[in-house]
Amino acid sequence: MLERFPGWEVVIGLETHAQLSTVSKIFSAAPTAFGAAPNTQASVVDLALPGTLPVLNRAAVERAIRLGLALGATISPRSIFARKNYFYPDLPKGYQISQYEIPVVQGGSLTVQVVPATGEAYEKTVNLTRAHLEEDAGKSLHEDFAGMTGIDLNRAGTPLLEIVSEPEMRSAAEAVAYARALHSLVVWLGVCDGNMQEGSFRCDANVSVRRVGATAFGTRAEIKNLNSFRFLEEAINYEVRRQIELIEDGGEVVQETRLYDPDRHETRSMRSKEDAHDYRYFPDPDLLPLAIGQAWIDEVAASLPELPQAMQRRLGDAYGLSKQDAATLTASRAYAAYFEAVVGALDGTQAKTAANWVMGELASQLNRAGIEIEAAPVTPQQLAALLRRVADGTISNKIAKEVFQAMWDEPSGAADAADRIIEARGLKQISDSGELEGIIDAVLAANQKSVDEYRAGKEKAFNALVGQAMKATRGKANPQQVNELLKQKLA
Repeated sequence: MLERFPGWEVVIGLETHAQLSTVSKIFSAAPTAFGAAPNTQASVVDLALPGTLPVLNRAAVERAIRLGLALGATISPRSIFARKNYFYPDLPKGYQISQYEIPVVQGGSLTVQVVPATGEAYEKTVNLTRAHLEEDAGKSLHEDFAGMTGIDLNRAGTPLLEIVSEPEMRSAAEAVAYARALHSLVVWLGVCDGNMQEGSFRCDANVSVRRVGATAFGTRAEIKNLNSFRFLEEAINYEVRRQIELIEDGGEVVQETRLYDPDRHETRSMRSKEDAHDYRYFPDPDLLPLAIGQAWIDEVAASLPELPQAMQRRLGDAYGLSKQDAATLTASRAYAAYFEAVVGALDGTQAKTAANWVMGELASQLNRAGIEIEAAPVTPQQLAALLRRVADGTISNKIAKEVFQAMWDEPSGAADAADRIIEARGLKQISDSGELEGIIDAVLAANQKSVDEYRAGKEKAFNALVGQAMKATRGKANPQQVNELLKQKLA
């Protein structure tokens, strides 16, 4: 993007709202399940009826601690809930309960792999400012009411953790890499289900531009509620272009909140950007300060799973995998567990081959089917059994893909599914030298032109002869033996 605008630098910070994976809301016992009929999951507390009082959900706090520990952040021993005052139809109380001066999580960092459109991939560490607990508002519905707006308060009171980064990202690619890594981490920890279509994970991007070498930040615009990584990238790139062109044309960027229109691929103004004083924050008198003792922190720390970066290092050390392969295999806990189950079934051997199959054939099938790896019809044990048949020469790698497809299309759950398919379809690799010699003799006799060209120095002719031999055996010949026998006969 900035190649078009030499002399400019972009400054990006993200505020990410992760809906916590609790069964009930942050200050009431109302459920948080997605998809319920409007206003069927709003309790008297969520509706702010007179006389009701909020009660903090311990499970929401625990999830905040989990993420804070995973990010290497400081868990505040004492944090305060505040009232963030603003008036909107889907906010029954006229204020949102949030945290302002003392959040539950302070600091921390996340190291991410950035893969730019051009140039080499690189690592970047993004520092975090804070992560604070708050309640979600309801939802305004405009589409189904001619000239009117409906209000659904099911989301009111849903627990959120707002994770605020420092303004340290310098491109849309870095912002997307950070958002993806954070998304992966909250799902890995079980803090959030990460469902972006349902609004469980959404980002606000603060974007500004400045001349290269400048130290002061430019005026920022905040792009609200970006619920896909593609929209995040598109919105940032559009906003960067808009701001630079505006300044170069003699205009000034105004501080405002903007929305991204994915149909028009542009951001548009929503409202002037508020500052903290506009919300008149003050401590909520209905909620005591949140006290988190060291014993509770230690208890949560002991329950943490192996974190992605630690697993990446372990996979690299144990199996000799590249950083990129290890990062791909740890994109989710389920993905990593599948790979380790395959290698475990192979007694720790063929790790690179297993990684290639999980990242290649398996990933392609999952993508085509639109399902997650947990729902894959081919089990890790079945894939391991298939790879053993390639290793022992029973089938070629090409035939293995045919067998894998059959296992995928007709799932059986049987551990010996690969063997059954190989036997039923007669797919065993031909490794008998005598049988192969007869086939190769016939191929050479039928392709004298290719034979002459090879002997005249044209290497491509040899590949043509190999292809003919494989065709004659319907791909069942051992490729290595075919190559060796052909070379002997053509010598």
